[in-house]
Amino acid sequence: MAHHHEHDCSCHSHSHQNCACRQEFNEEDHIEGFKQFISVIISFLLLITGIFFDNQEFVFFKGFVRIIWYFSAYCVVAFPVIKNMLLCFAQKDFFNEFSLMSLATIGALLIGEYPEAVGVMLFYTVGEILQESAVNRAKRSIKALLDIRPDKASVLRKNIFMEVNPQEIRIGETIQVKVGEKVPLDGKLLNTSSFNTSALTGESVPRKIRKGEQVLAGMINLDYVVEIEVAREYADSSLAKILYLAQNAMSRKAKTELFIKRFAKIYTPLVFALACMITFLPALFVDNYHFADWLYRGLVFLVISCPCALVISVPLGYFSGIGVASKYGILFKGANFLELMTKITHIAFDKTGTLTKGVFAVQKVESVILPESEFIKIVASVEKNSNHPVAKAMAECAANAELPTATDIKEISGHGISAAVEGKSVLAGNGKLLKMFEVDYDQKLDDIVQTTVFVAIDGVFAGYFVIADEEKKDVKSTISILKNKGIRTILLSGDKQNIVRQTAANLDIDEAYGDMLPENKVVAIEKIKTATDSVVAYCGDGINDTPSLAMSDVSIAMGSLSSQAVIEIADVIIQTDAPERILTAINISKATNNIIFQNIILALSIKFAVLILGAIGYASMWAAVFADVGVALLAIANSIRLFFKKFE
Repeated sequence: MAHHHEHDCSCHSHSHQNCACRQEFNEEDHIEGFKQFISVIISFLLLITGIFFDNQEFVFFKGFVRIIWYFSAYCVVAFPVIKNMLLCFAQKDFFNEFSLMSLATIGALLIGEYPEAVGVMLFYTVGEILQESAVNRAKRSIKALLDIRPDKASVLRKNIFMEVNPQEIRIGETIQVKVGEKVPLDGKLLNTSSFNTSALTGESVPRKIRKGEQVLAGMINLDYVVEIEVAREYADSSLAKILYLAQNAMSRKAKTELFIKRFAKIYTPLVFALACMITFLPALFVDNYHFADWLYRGLVFLVISCPCALVISVPLGYFSGIGVASKYGILFKGANFLELMTKITHIAFDKTGTLTKGVFAVQKVESVILPESEFIKIVASVEKNSNHPVAKAMAECAANAELPTATDIKEISGHGISAAVEGKSVLAGNGKLLKMFEVDYDQKLDDIVQTTVFVAIDGVFAGYFVIADEEKKDVKSTISILKNKGIRTILLSGDKQNIVRQTAANLDIDEAYGDMLPENKVVAIEKIKTATDSVVAYCGDGINDTPSLAMSDVSIAMGSLSSQAVIEIADVIIQTDAPERILTAINISKATNNIIFQNIILALSIKFAVLILGAIGYASMWAAVFADVGVALLAIANSIRLFFKKFE
């Protein structure tokens, strides 16, 4: 930008850090932006008044007065642009948008085209202000993440809770979070409550988190005052990593963006040379050659040829895409991954925690001798006393029912549990438990793929529970849509082959491989990449997925705020557990790339048309303003459309 760049201007030969004419956006820019706005209003009023005086042919508005009037209108908006031109010159960068605009308008002043010179610089500055507004809108979507950590935390010290800065709290200390407060640090929950996780995941439905489970910085406590044992320090929290990645997302450029930068690097000096040729060459073969006329054409050509629309709109398009994605709980680590996401041909999934919920749930209850509701109550009364995940799943079946009391509870390691309920002897466990107590049951039930808990009451087989890791609700439709898009789906899991095969059959996944160690998954991904001309994505959520994520072309972390290693390696982070967000990420990527393509075609076609008209003398400086600033504004408006599209 003319004053404080977020995009890459035409200073192509220097890095973002060392080119003085590019300045990072900061809080002071709000004041600077207001000054810019005031300068535009002053310049505009002076320009309009000057044109009015010209049309009325007022006697006093002649000669020196007229020159000073327009020069004042020009200086108000031109000073920051000329200043940035000189800063770039100091960096030995001579061909950029600042030098194009400055030289063209100074030339217009020298040949007496005062209103045109002011108009070009004025509308250029307006374009820059609007562009900055567009960039800031995209940044706000990402920066919203920065506001979700509190700056105070209540920590237990010397038997009292005292307020301190979260950065001072150490691992193992206990913090207290009241209802309505944000969790300041990652940790283990010491009592149960519900939490609003929307700031992290984009999901509005509260999540119930139980004692012993993990809570993350940024969640909002909804039900009870809770205590949390701190697991990670402030700087190492999952959220801190996410914030760092969000702030640096635009540092990784897409191929299109890099191409446009290279294009502008060659294009800008070329148009300088062409402008000189348009001005001076006609003197050799035009009879009635007037230097001022041909200089005007050369200056018009310079203004038209400014590559702002291209250099601005492409990174702005990607920035908008990253900003929009963050609203849906999706973080792209760079513009290059927005581009790659549209080219995926194969997507491999981990199973547990990615396609399934990662928690056990009862899939089927079969009662033989009792009504099902009574059968569930008896078993739940026994299982609620165990901490085993399978037992918890069975107890959950009767979570809201009034349960009888279980006594004489005995856990039999590797077999199950025995207890007495209302005078009845109850056994709940695997086939080995029933065989131990000589209870007859149908041996074919041993062939059930999922975890099966058999129940005997008073020495008689009473039924069974089938327990499985539950599939996420939207996973089947997600797989179906991915396949409709021509993307081949693969399931890679450490679970038993028969379970993996059945999951793949239920979800209609193309290929399924079970009993896989992390290194086996890497080999499988490598095989896909070498066997076909493909772009392979891998989607996982745990520490064991990091080698596979590193091997894939596009690595997608699913609901991985809790996994530090995955956050480090993944290219795309989906901060919710919903697989349908993969489709959202693909759709946002495609929409972003479409808009960038439209911007490039729009900018090039209009510019070349007006360039030709300018070279042959049929385009004025005002047409040049449209070809430069107008096209840039159209491209910016087109990029902003992303924020008004629905991707769910």
